[in-house]
Amino acid sequence: MKVLVIGNGAREHALAWAASGPRPQAGEGKAPRGHEVFCAPGNAGTSGIARNLPLNPQDSAAVVAACRELAINLVIVGPEGPLAAGLVDALGAAHIPAFGPPAKSSVLEASKAAARAFAERHGIPCAATVRFRGSEGLTELRRYLDENRGKRLVLKKSGLAAGKGVLESDDPSELSSFGEAVLAADELLAEEYLVGRELSLFALCTEKDYRILEPAVDHKKALAGDRGPNTGGMGAVSPVPFADAKLLGDIERSIVEPSFSGMAEEGLGYRGVLFFGLMVTKEGPKLLEYNVRFGDPEAQSVLPRLEGDFSELCAGVAAGRIPETRFSPRHACGVVVAAPGYPIAHPRGLPVDLSAAGAQAAQGRPEVDLGPTPGETGPAALLFQAATGRDSEGGLRTGGGRCFTAVGLGPDWKTARDRAYDLAGRVNFVGAWYRPDIGEKVYASVAKL
Repeated sequence: MKVLVIGNGAREHALAWAASGPRPQAGEGKAPRGHEVFCAPGNAGTSGIARNLPLNPQDSAAVVAACRELAINLVIVGPEGPLAAGLVDALGAAHIPAFGPPAKSSVLEASKAAARAFAERHGIPCAATVRFRGSEGLTELRRYLDENRGKRLVLKKSGLAAGKGVLESDDPSELSSFGEAVLAADELLAEEYLVGRELSLFALCTEKDYRILEPAVDHKKALAGDRGPNTGGMGAVSPVPFADAKLLGDIERSIVEPSFSGMAEEGLGYRGVLFFGLMVTKEGPKLLEYNVRFGDPEAQSVLPRLEGDFSELCAGVAAGRIPETRFSPRHACGVVVAAPGYPIAHPRGLPVDLSAAGAQAAQGRPEVDLGPTPGETGPAALLFQAATGRDSEGGLRTGGGRCFTAVGLGPDWKTARDRAYDLAGRVNFVGAWYRPDIGEKVYASVAKL
């Protein structure tokens, strides 16, 4: 099969790696890797396992033309931007199978205001929300902040913001400044601050059916102890010890099933994956947001646990059927290695030395050998690159704020964590840093709320 992965982040490196061939099954040896993978535009890492195409993912006509020229059998769209811009619509018109939603369904992520209104229409539990828009909205926002002085609030930019258009604060001045900046160009949502455990849940879906995948926990705050500004995500772990059968059943009944029923009722069905950002509170699970694609960095921890042939799985979904899915019992811990200054101002083009991670990693192959793993099936660690590039001499350079995701895998949480941080420490560039406590709070206690 010829598979085209759209995007250039660490998620897309993970998607390309997963798409290149079957994952090994428990008790089996190393499985063959048999699919031909392309990435548009890809990064220095994907070039080690796929053929990069110098295409703008937002240029639907150019992507369609490339698919026709290369006889692509399946397109997997990674980031939200091309989805909202209608890439899947263009692929569908050209009869090219795609894993992802059309533009009309992408509104569930492209507009937080539309998504929250959708949830409210279908009785899906979520935070109490007030919407503000335009010049009148700024006056109303100031009145709202005055009335809620002293309370911790959440402000959200309605449109796409790469995971960073959110402010949690109890400082009226900070909230007002953030809101004013958003209202200059977009709609603003103010939400009650929910207390609980965050959970990321994915469901493969067609217009008629869905299948829930293994959950993960993302770490949005930049600093240890869930402090600092919001980021696109500093790491993720899977499986999730507190996400037992009862909780997942509650989430399916109160949030997942009503969401898909509502989508069918409103003609928003699609063939791909729907992400549910959740807060598990004392009152029960509540919806924070929808994403209409795999999350980043959650995908880097969930996909390595998925057994079988990922390309065949996505092709089945694109054809309107959802194949069976199996997950390894192994634990995964993903740690994002970021550029200095991220998520505020940060440099690009920093030279990177991956020699300590091994020759394969330096060439873009994710599997990293950290020593013998007796009795284990699959790699000990994976290194996924985000927006990296090569300079004129072939040297590796950073290209964004979140530069790498180091994923440790193991039979238990501690082994996976230790391997992830071992690998993260082998990624060397000036100012490289990572949050030191990924997963610790998740695994510190599984006591019920």
